[in-house]
Amino acid sequence: MIVIKTAEEIERMRVACNAAAQVLSAVAHEVQPGRTTVELNNVAAGLIEKLGGKSPFLGYKGYPGHICVSVNEEVVHGIPSQRRVQYGDIVSLDVGIVVNGFVGDNATTVAVGVVEGRTQRLLQVTEQALHAGIAAARAGNRVSDISRAVQTMVEANGFSVVREFVGHGVGRKMHEEPQIPNYVSSGPDPKLKPGMTLAIEPMINAGASDVVMLSDGWTVVSADGAPSAHFEHTVLVTDGDAEILTWLKKSPYESKAR
Repeated sequence: MIVIKTAEEIERMRVACNAAAQVLSAVAHEVQPGRTTVELNNVAAGLIEKLGGKSPFLGYKGYPGHICVSVNEEVVHGIPSQRRVQYGDIVSLDVGIVVNGFVGDNATTVAVGVVEGRTQRLLQVTEQALHAGIAAARAGNRVSDISRAVQTMVEANGFSVVREFVGHGVGRKMHEEPQIPNYVSSGPDPKLKPGMTLAIEPMINAGASDVVMLSDGWTVVSADGAPSAHFEHTVLVTDGDAEILTWLKKSPYESKAR
């Protein structure tokens, strides 16, 4: 069942999503050569607590981290560890928070210093694909319109859409209906209605779309070892343009030197 949020629930979603955006901005600022991925996790954990929330990831089906930190060929669900970020890496951060019973969910991929040209283009195209999907998240459209917008942008630029993982509704639960593939599928294709809150999240590979899961049971990597990028916003479907609930208009960390 697709949950249509009431005006009160939407306000609570705004609070949770603003908190999620704050945490993501703070952690992204800390992505520097020499930092371990568990240190990034700990930064997130401290701020989540400070904001009066909790991580929806921690303990979810046994997941051991407060956030997901995926490096280079890791697509999603990278477990924070003692791995050190290196100059030239790309680091995908997936951050969620529960505040007052509602979930905010967002992600970004950060380049550490200067990265190879095709990898930099991968990040640009993945973020552009996210915003193409958001532009299609209009009342009266269907989920497939979001999927088509993402897929078209990605494939026109020579990259591949990961098919094993999809976006989703979000609200009181981290994963609600509908599922939102980043490619046009033959699955359910519900019409979008005002009050839906959706996590749109392209996961895009520089090489082939195939992925494999590592022995830890969580970390998903590109099968050919090519870099992968992940960008995500939680959005509200309205009578007009979608509202990006996890859009942080001004980050308190922007003015600080790295």
